[in-house]
Amino acid sequence: MAPSIAQALELHERSQSLAENGRWEEARLACAEAARQFEEIEGPDSPDLANISNDLAELCHQQGDLDEALRQAQRAFGIMDRLGARMDGPDAARIRIRALSIAGNILREQGRYSEAEIHLRKALAEAESQIGPDHEEAATACNNLGILFKYTGNFGEAESLYRRALAILARQYGDDGLELASLYHNMGGLEHARGRFAEGEPYARKAWEIRRAALGEDHPDTVADAAALAGILDGLGRLDESEPIYRHALAVFERLYGPDHYEIAMNLNNLAAVKACQGDNAVAEMHYRRAMAILEKLRGPGHPDTALTLFNLAVLLAGMRREEEALQLCRRAHAIFESSYAAGHPKLEASRSLQSRLIG
Repeated sequence: MAPSIAQALELHERSQSLAENGRWEEARLACAEAARQFEEIEGPDSPDLANISNDLAELCHQQGDLDEALRQAQRAFGIMDRLGARMDGPDAARIRIRALSIAGNILREQGRYSEAEIHLRKALAEAESQIGPDHEEAATACNNLGILFKYTGNFGEAESLYRRALAILARQYGDDGLELASLYHNMGGLEHARGRFAEGEPYARKAWEIRRAALGEDHPDTVADAAALAGILDGLGRLDESEPIYRHALAVFERLYGPDHYEIAMNLNNLAAVKACQGDNAVAEMHYRRAMAILEKLRGPGHPDTALTLFNLAVLLAGMRREEEALQLCRRAHAIFESSYAAGHPKLEASRSLQSRLIG
């Protein structure tokens, strides 16, 4: 029997409910089936199909399946592009903006920064022209572009975009609204990248406090905020505060996502740095190598995130007088940084300096 709109909508609603309860694989399967049914009922150029393709992209992204997530986001934008003027107005614009944003964020995570910038700039331009420059969609687009610029070392542009987004959302929700938590998180992360840890702590702590009050201690967004705060505490030398945060984050993320998720790799990397500072080099090396294995599996051996863990392990090994191994890893990391970042990027300079020290 052919599916009905009611059946497809019920599947879509079920998918959303499953996702809210952290049942990601079931949610993804239900969403994929809803998409299949909408395509059968309405055809391949259905705006409903585009909207559900965006949902499916986000579920795939949540599970770390970046290639399929990108394919679904591009499918959503392709549908809306083909519909053109036949599907216009704010609702259509929101589907296009969301598809561009998802694709841009995934391309950033894949280290494809120039492609990511094209998508994220288009999302911002679409939000400004079709929804309005002071609307929440514009704030979200500013935030996404700001994250990219933090990764590429364009810190001034990132800060300008974050502050614009904060001003837009604060006017609508107040300074303590849940909708601002991601921006406070990102402002803290920007100051961490700049090495300005004292300036970053209030932003990171505010993000954590807002989400903890609204979502609870073990919600994945709350845990991610706590882990970001822990990174700043590391920079301030407060390792006794940061270590239990990383251990809690690892326990929560392993329960939610299994042993090979991106968040687990990042927290292992950070916990390794703590153990290295405490002089527990064997445990630090173990955590770095596990993080590196996860990142090579998820992102690939030539990704900037993989290179960061390679570099951190090289620093550890250099301190352990294992110079030959350290130099080999540092050279790998430096080559990846060179292909990913512009001259003067802090990671590029750090790897160049360590390489020179190991050679000289």
